[in-house]
Amino acid sequence: MIDTRCVNEGKGSIAPWVSKLAPRGLTVSRVNQVFILLIAAMLNLGCHAVPENGAVSQKAEQNAEKNASDIKATGNDETKAVHLRHGVDESAGGLSAYIVTISNAIFYLEKEGGGLSSMLDTDGVDWIGFHNVAGSGWKGEYRGFPNAIHKQDGSYFHAMNAGTAPSTSRVTIETPEHVQIVFTSGNGKWQANWDFYPDRCDFTMAKVSPGYHYWVQYEGVPGGLMDESDFWYNSADNQRHPINESFIGDLPSPEWFAFGDANSQRMLYLLHHEDDLQRGAEQLAPDQSEDKHPDNYVSRPYMTVLGFGRSNKDKFLNTPRRFSLGFVESTGYESLEETVSHLIAQ
Repeated sequence: MIDTRCVNEGKGSIAPWVSKLAPRGLTVSRVNQVFILLIAAMLNLGCHAVPENGAVSQKAEQNAEKNASDIKATGNDETKAVHLRHGVDESAGGLSAYIVTISNAIFYLEKEGGGLSSMLDTDGVDWIGFHNVAGSGWKGEYRGFPNAIHKQDGSYFHAMNAGTAPSTSRVTIETPEHVQIVFTSGNGKWQANWDFYPDRCDFTMAKVSPGYHYWVQYEGVPGGLMDESDFWYNSADNQRHPINESFIGDLPSPEWFAFGDANSQRMLYLLHHEDDLQRGAEQLAPDQSEDKHPDNYVSRPYMTVLGFGRSNKDKFLNTPRRFSLGFVESTGYESLEETVSHLIAQ
């Protein structure tokens, strides 16, 4: 799995750290440039520039020596199906992150907020596109996954922005097949478990503050940019829907949603393992009953807004639940159905 974000600074351009090598006596010829870039990609450097489309136009200059040191310190064992290292997500505003590589994705899990800031496919395309520039709104600071707790006994499990309260974290499992990272909210009332496997990531809300509700959201950019080439599928039917078509209602069990881009050979899927009206429905407040439709999808000009357990601005989930997300290397409905069936059977 190659993270190409720090070599793809722009079409025909040279990454800033390449020019830094010149004062050390290296001749940065065209051949050497290509050679250096290939080595950088193979080393899986954890950095990338902020996309210029649908985001604030700014690029963070990379520190080659620091990245090399980070990789040396954490190791880069290619025999591992799941590989954890510690680094920085430059595209998110230089935030510290757990960087987890699996068979077909790289996840950047922001360490203080407890949410994903980036999720890269095998082409190095980021399907989340978070960055913390204040005022960027849908173009950056609102993006992420799961963006779960908002003004409900705190605001937690969102990549750190101005509205996110800090959490603490610890790595509880680290094997070649499974990495688990547990986040606890600053007030101690919420707990989230992140489990990374060779084929996917699972997010589990393991502890819920009594009397409060949450939702689980994907707010991102299918294929790296929100545009008319994007589409979605979900568990309600087998039809491909344009990205600007909304879904308002309760998803049939098993509840899942998937996003794709006509220019990509893959899709991002999200699966809710427990149906939100089968479990915990009796605990809903009067204004959060079944007819309030606890799953919504709407498009914004610069990002998706998919909310499991969400209707407008109301949150519905109040019990522990598990969600899976990952890439399907196909754009067909049948592949999605097969993947979901496999996960449900586990």
